[in-house]
Amino acid sequence: MADLEVTSLHASLTDRALNSMNFLNEISHHYPEAISLAAGRPTEEFFDLDDVPRYLALFASYLSHQGLDESAVRRTILQYGRTKGIIHELVARNLAVDEDIHVDPEAIVVTAGCQEAMLLTLRALRADASDVLLAISPAYVGITGAARIVDLPVLPVPDVDDLLAVVKAARADGLRPRGFYVMPDFANPSGLSMDLPTRRRLLELAAAEDLLLLEDNPYGLFPAAGIDRLPTLKALDTERRVVYLGSFAKTGLPGARVGYVVADQTVNAGGLFADELSKLKSMVTVNTSPIAQAVIGGKLLDCDFSLTAANQREREIYATNLQLITDHLATHFPNGELTWTVPSGGFFVVITVPFIVDDELLTKSAQEYGVLWTPMAHFYDTDAPINALRLSCSAVTPAQLNTALDRLTAFIGDQLVLSARSELDL
Repeated sequence: MADLEVTSLHASLTDRALNSMNFLNEISHHYPEAISLAAGRPTEEFFDLDDVPRYLALFASYLSHQGLDESAVRRTILQYGRTKGIIHELVARNLAVDEDIHVDPEAIVVTAGCQEAMLLTLRALRADASDVLLAISPAYVGITGAARIVDLPVLPVPDVDDLLAVVKAARADGLRPRGFYVMPDFANPSGLSMDLPTRRRLLELAAAEDLLLLEDNPYGLFPAAGIDRLPTLKALDTERRVVYLGSFAKTGLPGARVGYVVADQTVNAGGLFADELSKLKSMVTVNTSPIAQAVIGGKLLDCDFSLTAANQREREIYATNLQLITDHLATHFPNGELTWTVPSGGFFVVITVPFIVDDELLTKSAQEYGVLWTPMAHFYDTDAPINALRLSCSAVTPAQLNTALDRLTAFIGDQLVLSARSELDL
C-alpha cells in the first residue's frame, strides 16, 4: 500500500481556503433535516429538465442558420471543441445587452465555471515569488483558494480607500501587486456594493498605479426592489484595466458549470490576454464541455440575450427573501444586541454578534436548532476569532425562510444568554 504524507503534497491541500470550500459545499448533506441559509445557490423553483433538450435544439438551429451543415452541427456540439469556447459570440451579445460591455468575442474564454476563469487568470499573472494578489477582505473563499493553488499570496484590503496604502506597502516590501480582486455588486460574503463614485475612483487609481482589476460579478442582475443597477467596472473601463470574471451559475443553470473571462488586454508579444489564458486552459480542461455550452447558448438565444429579463422571477424571490431577513432581525433584535448589513440586492446578509462564531457553533445550530448558516471566519485569512455569520436568502421559499429565521432567532437568543452568563462569571 502506498501511503502518502500530507506534508509531502502541495501546501494548498491543508490550507483553510480549500478546506472551507469543501466544508461549505457539503455541510447541508450532513444535516439534511436542517434548513440551509448557508449556500449561495440560486433558487430551484424554475428548474425544468425539459428546458435542456429545448436549449440544445435552439443552439443547433442557430448553428444551422450560421451555415453549418448537419454533420458540422453535430461535431460542434458532440466533439472536442475550440479551447476558447463555442458560444463566445453569444456571450459577447449578452454582455452588450445586459451590461453595456462591448468586447471582441475573441477576448472571451468560456470556462468550466467561473472558478476556472479565476484559476487561469491567477496562474497567468503569477510569474515569480514577488507577485501578490490584493483582495477586499472579507473575500470570496474561491479566489483565495485559487490563489493558494498557484502559490500567489493574497494581501487583504479592508476597504477601497485602503487600496493605495496596501499597494505602496507591498511595493516597499519588494512585492509586485498583479491585480486587485473585487466584487462591486452585492459581494460574497458581505452583500455590500460600491457606489458609482467609488467605482470611478477605483478605475482612476488602477490606471495611476498600473494595476489590473479582477471584477467578479455573479450577483449583479439581482438588485432589490426599487434599486437601479449601477454600471460594472468593465462597462466604465476605457483603458482595459478590468479583467471581467463571469458566470452563468446564478443566471443560467448552475449544473451546466459554464463561466467565462473577458481578457481584452493586449500582450506585447502579440494578441490578447485571452489568447494566453486559452493556452493555459488547453492544459487544464482542454475545452469547456460543448454540450454544456450549447445548453447555455440555447438559453441566451431563448431570452434574446437578456438574462436580466429572463431572471425577473428570480430577482423578485431574492428581493422578497432579503427583505424578510432584515425585517425579521429588526423585529426580534430591536435593542442593539446584534447588528447586520442591509444589502441593496444579491443573496447575503451578514450578522455581527457578541460571541465567537465558528464551525463548532454551526454544528450546534444544525443539530439542536435545525438551521444552517455560514461562519464568516471562512472568508478571512486569519486565525483571529470572528463574531459574525452569513445568511443566504437564495435557495429557500419564503415559508422555509420564516421557519429558518424563527429557529435562528431561538439559537441566537440562547447564545446571547450563554454569552452574558460567561461575562458575569469572569
